[in-house]
Amino acid sequence: MGFIKKYRIEIITLALFTVIYFFIRFTNILTLPIFTDEAIYVRWAQIAKQDANWRFISLTDGKQPMFVWMTILLMRIVKDPLLAGRSISVFSGFFTMIGLYFLGNELFKNRKLGLICSFLYLIFPFALVYDRMALYDSLVGAFAVWGFYLEVLLARRLRLDIALIASFVIGGGMLTKTNAFFNLYLLPLTLIFFDFKNKQLKQNIIKWIGLCGVVFILSNVYYSILRLSPFFHIITEKNALFVYPFKQWLMHPFTYFWGNLLIGEKDWLIKYMTIPILLSVVAAYFIDKKFLKEKIILFIWFLIPFLYLALFGNAIYPRFIFFMTLFLLPLAAFTIQRVSLLIPNKKLYIVFCLAVFSFSFYSDYFIIFSFSKAPIPYSDVNQYNNDWPSGTGVKESIQFFKDKAKKGKIYIATQGTFGLMPAAYEMYLSDNKNIELKGYWPIEDFVPKEVLRKSKTMPTYFVFHEPCVPCEGKGLAPVLWEAKSVLQIEKITKSAYFTVYQISPQ
Repeated sequence: MGFIKKYRIEIITLALFTVIYFFIRFTNILTLPIFTDEAIYVRWAQIAKQDANWRFISLTDGKQPMFVWMTILLMRIVKDPLLAGRSISVFSGFFTMIGLYFLGNELFKNRKLGLICSFLYLIFPFALVYDRMALYDSLVGAFAVWGFYLEVLLARRLRLDIALIASFVIGGGMLTKTNAFFNLYLLPLTLIFFDFKNKQLKQNIIKWIGLCGVVFILSNVYYSILRLSPFFHIITEKNALFVYPFKQWLMHPFTYFWGNLLIGEKDWLIKYMTIPILLSVVAAYFIDKKFLKEKIILFIWFLIPFLYLALFGNAIYPRFIFFMTLFLLPLAAFTIQRVSLLIPNKKLYIVFCLAVFSFSFYSDYFIIFSFSKAPIPYSDVNQYNNDWPSGTGVKESIQFFKDKAKKGKIYIATQGTFGLMPAAYEMYLSDNKNIELKGYWPIEDFVPKEVLRKSKTMPTYFVFHEPCVPCEGKGLAPVLWEAKSVLQIEKITKSAYFTVYQISPQ
């Protein structure tokens, strides 16, 4: 009872945050069309759930399996496979929000600051997007925040139990995505938290080195379970598609740096963080000179991965910087908390807070209720909703095929053998005995012979959703095909379509 009385404000506030968090994360969570990567990951989880031999299926595409494993567990409770995958991200984000409370409180010894830090995550547009999608990034963010928090505790308290828990968390991150390795690589920098005036400094440093060794060894032991799969080597090959290997980078060390940094990452950072929050981050270094070490280490945890991505990034997307931005939120919270001391008038302070949060509120509204108009990076709006990479039309076509299959057997051919098609259909239609499904690539000037043969025995459909060389446009069949459009949905940009054709048996 004494504990509850002492922390009742924090408990009540975090409970309120929890209710608001789950409300805004689950509101309209299935409104956003299924994205290509979501379809792949969720389909992997379905396959692995049905056959234990495929628990490492994600490694066939060079992706670590932690997100897939967690989705398998939730699929036992949640029937809709896409909702199961997206719910993993919702719960991951919740743990990130709680972790930021503990991190802010631990770094700056202020519970109010910790609550502000959690609130910033609650309304963070970047988090709102990825906490509602079945992608790896929200889970990576959770492991990154808790991993860093435990590393800070380890440096300050030098305890074996903390090292063991940190090993588990950091290893979990490494089993989720390669960029989680930064938690391990940056661990030596937490030496900054040592009290160098302590008489037992030498002994403490030796002890810390030993505990860091425990973290390094155990986290890599956890990661080593992936070596049980013959597909383990594909991770390195896949990473090379997004980040230049060092030997290749040496041939053009700064060719893409400024483009990645200024055109890409800077734009993504400003739009997702919002200008008021970024100004609060900068102001943290000037509004109060205290806790300089803590501020430096937070910025380093953001800056090093950020610059690394700019230097070595090949094909990069906004979601790659998500976990890095989380370490800027405690800095913004520091400024907001210190301003409360400088403005004793509560009404003025509320006005200040509204001014800081207003841009986030504005973005959040559109992310939840009208994603196509959300003021977030254009590349994300296009990929996930507006243009041909989005799964606009998938939901409607699934219902269309279910209705057709009630009358008898049908054959569905899809443009593509990996990705949105046919994975999205396999998620929802593979158990239907009246539906036969197969993907085709590449697309030629004429209908594939197998599809023509099928069209003579049963209603046969071909689904187009992306550009191809002989096609008329994005999501349209080649001109020479004998096919009739039976369902067509135009993307938001009005330059791409999702089209279902019925193939003529002629």
